[in-house]
Amino acid sequence: MRPTLVVMVKEPHPGRVKTRLGRDIGLTASAWWFRHQVAALLRRIEDPRWDTVLAVAPDVEGLQSRVWPAHFPRVPQGRGNLGDRMARVFRTMPNGPVCIIGADIPGVNRARIGAAFRALGGHDAVFGPAPDGGYWLVGLKRQRPVPPRLFDGVRWSTETALADSAATMKGLSIARVATLQDVDTLADLESLSR
Repeated sequence: MRPTLVVMVKEPHPGRVKTRLGRDIGLTASAWWFRHQVAALLRRIEDPRWDTVLAVAPDVEGLQSRVWPAHFPRVPQGRGNLGDRMARVFRTMPNGPVCIIGADIPGVNRARIGAAFRALGGHDAVFGPAPDGGYWLVGLKRQRPVPPRLFDGVRWSTETALADSAATMKGLSIARVATLQDVDTLADLESLSR
């Protein structure tokens, strides 16, 4: 069963992506940063060892968009909070290991993704933690059905997001890979440039 890497992306419109960063540097500048960050990320992670799929939002515009490279298959994220959308993605991907990543983590590369898929060799699930209590990657081996209440009740954008998410995976063995910083604010950008 071939691994699948899913990248969650939004159309890079000012005021619709990276709004917290936009409060620090301006909405147009934050959308520009996101667009170029995603383009660089996609170049860094494309690899013959796994299939890369873009989960796009908004659905119709994302499926038709010319912003992202056309050779990546696309699926709509659909409605709901982040957990609803990620659970839907896990349920709709082909059989085999699936990892989902955000698009705003400059430290992601092939080696990091490879480590996550290797971790699924001996575990049912994997997380790539972020320093703020969230995570940049979540993966499922998918040899069992996706947990029916996956991501229910997760307090998103809080220091408990990873712990809350793991709690919805009762009975699954969970691995962790490297901690990486996402970019939500100017302070995040500055800490990465140091």
